Amino acid sequence: MGEEPNDARPEPADRIPDGHAPNQDQDRHRSPAPPDPRVAPVPEAPPWAPVPPADRAPEPPGSPGAPTTPPPPAQPPATPTLAFGPPPQASGQQPDQASGQPSGQATGQQAGQQPGQASGHQPGQASGQPSGQAPGQPPGHQPGQASAHQPGQTPGQPFGQAAAHTPGQPPGDPSGAVPVGAGAAAASGYGFPQSGPATAPGYGPPPGYGPPGYGPPGYGPPPPAQPPGPANPAQAAAIALLNLSGLGLGYVLLRQWIGAALCWLATAALLVVALPADVDGVPVGVLVGYGVLLLAAAADGFRRGLRATLRVGAAVRRLALPLALVLLAVPAGGSLAYGAAREEAREEALLARLTAADERVKSGQGLLFDRAEPLYRLALATYQELGTKHAGSRAGKLVPARLDAYYAQLSAPYDKKDFCKAVAPLKHLRGLPGTVDKDLLGARPAKTDEPLAESLYGCGTAALGVQTAEPPAEKSLNELLDTFPQSPQATRVEPAVREAIKTRSAAVDGGAVPCGTVVELRALRSSVDALPDATFAGASRETAAAVEKGDFACGTSQFRSKEFDDAATTMTQFAKDYPNSPKAAHARSIAIAAEIADEEPEAGKSLPPAKAPGGARMVMVVSNDGPGSVELLYTGPTTGKITLNACATCTKYPSSVFLDPKKVKACTGPASKYPKATLLLPAGNYHFLQKRAGTSTSTGGDTKISKTKIEPNYSYTNCLYVTSGF
Repeated sequence: MGEEPNDARPEPADRIPDGHAPNQDQDRHRSPAPPDPRVAPVPEAPPWAPVPPADRAPEPPGSPGAPTTPPPPAQPPATPTLAFGPPPQASGQQPDQASGQPSGQATGQQAGQQPGQASGHQPGQASGQPSGQAPGQPPGHQPGQASAHQPGQTPGQPFGQAAAHTPGQPPGDPSGAVPVGAGAAAASGYGFPQSGPATAPGYGPPPGYGPPGYGPPGYGPPPPAQPPGPANPAQAAAIALLNLSGLGLGYVLLRQWIGAALCWLATAALLVVALPADVDGVPVGVLVGYGVLLLAAAADGFRRGLRATLRVGAAVRRLALPLALVLLAVPAGGSLAYGAAREEAREEALLARLTAADERVKSGQGLLFDRAEPLYRLALATYQELGTKHAGSRAGKLVPARLDAYYAQLSAPYDKKDFCKAVAPLKHLRGLPGTVDKDLLGARPAKTDEPLAESLYGCGTAALGVQTAEPPAEKSLNELLDTFPQSPQATRVEPAVREAIKTRSAAVDGGAVPCGTVVELRALRSSVDALPDATFAGASRETAAAVEKGDFACGTSQFRSKEFDDAATTMTQFAKDYPNSPKAAHARSIAIAAEIADEEPEAGKSLPPAKAPGGARMVMVVSNDGPGSVELLYTGPTTGKITLNACATCTKYPSSVFLDPKKVKACTGPASKYPKATLLLPAGNYHFLQKRAGTSTSTGGDTKISKTKIEPNYSYTNCLYVTSGF
């Protein structure tokens, strides 16, 4: 409307590529020129394009009936772009409105024409163009025939040159070529891709001038990033669950190989740490770390898979979620299998501990209980732990049988009637409730009461009279009376003690070895004295009398056996131990006679009488004519001894082998000079033993044996003196 057409006039023939003016008839009958590779091809009219009626001839341009459309203003050369949407619209122009058409009027519709009214040309046809002719095509061109100029090119313009071609620009310059869908620079009706071939065969821009991404490297901007797809929570959940299985299959589905490799490495490390399964299992830190890693992999897989496009088939995508749910059984099943393996390892370890405890019990066989008790204690500790803390295990179920075997082994001495050896293990078994679980032991400790009482009784009574017994009789018997006072064994103790006393007392009277019996009686007396006085007072008196009788019998037996030294010692001790005994005087006589007989065996031919014979007695005066005191022992019809004090002025008499002892004139001085003693002796043969004490001039222990016959009606003197060896 008042604007000048923009190069709408025909170009000279020299500007046309083939050198001829445009001629529709010529164009109709000749073959199209070879396509210029620099120019985008013109799209062919689709086969369904409307065909103008045959009776209506196209109106030439400029006729009164033809609509006049001002040519578009000149525009700078457009940069080739790729457009898949509608062409850009000029300011103030409605969509689908042809250039220069009033706003609100449909494309190809006359101003003031109502919608749906026939317009005399086809929809999308430019104003003034014959019906059925493609936009930008010369009149008379048939549909489907290649156009001699590009879309948007003014008729008469050189081939491949835009409407705004600058003079002097080489024909076909790519700066003026407008590809399909290039926007406002394209002719009306070419803003959208058409069905069928996009361009005529052989036409198109040269390499590098097409849409971005279709040319050689270096031309145009890089292809835009692929936009994220729609959210797919089911797919994301499947990938998360696949990663949660620990196999990294979610990352495999996403082709995230680094994440998959990390999952594989973590699972392999867990298997290395966990296998083979042991009692302690996997450290808590390792399990926590592995669980955190799986949760992180699941969360990351969910994030990545929410909008990811999987390069797998539809069948695989449909199976992903069920497979993920099924694969969750892998860690669950692995945990169950590992738990079973660990439980088996635990069972094996407990059985090994049970076997070790059994070996300790067996190693105690044949040892004294004091030495074996530490081993038994260790075994019991193992039995108790297995039987209480692991009662449901295979080892725990075997503990009751092991306890039965334990009791049987420790009760074996009792079964063999070795009572003293059985006491300690039976006491140990009876006291187990203090250290071992009572419910685990059951009624086993109570069954040891009878064997223990019997063992204490048997051991105690067997030790009666045994001086070297260990333990002594009083220890076992007192323990029996204290522990089981109402037991049948306790009531049998006193009769057993009295029987032991009676048996040994009888052995003293007619036994061949009374001294041995005396030793037993002494040990028996010691045991009885340690028993309760209220019960065993009478037994204690009986034992004391038996010991006294045994001691005297032992001394006489030694004298008769010519064991004069032992007899003297025994009888001397008897006289000291029992000074009020009726046998004390006789014991002293036997001791004196034994001492003399030890120097002169003839003096021990017969045991001194218990009582001196009656009848007349002769006087014997004994004087000491020698240095030092002197003890005179005599035995014969009567036995005794006297002691004479030392003579202060007396000395030794010289002696010589040539000097007859009978010529020594001893005791010839005043009678008052010599200490004296008088003996009244029945008639008979006597043996005298002179024992002089040591002085500065004499040696202590000097003895002298002499023999004298005492006859009736005589008196006798006996002078004791000392001679030198020279």
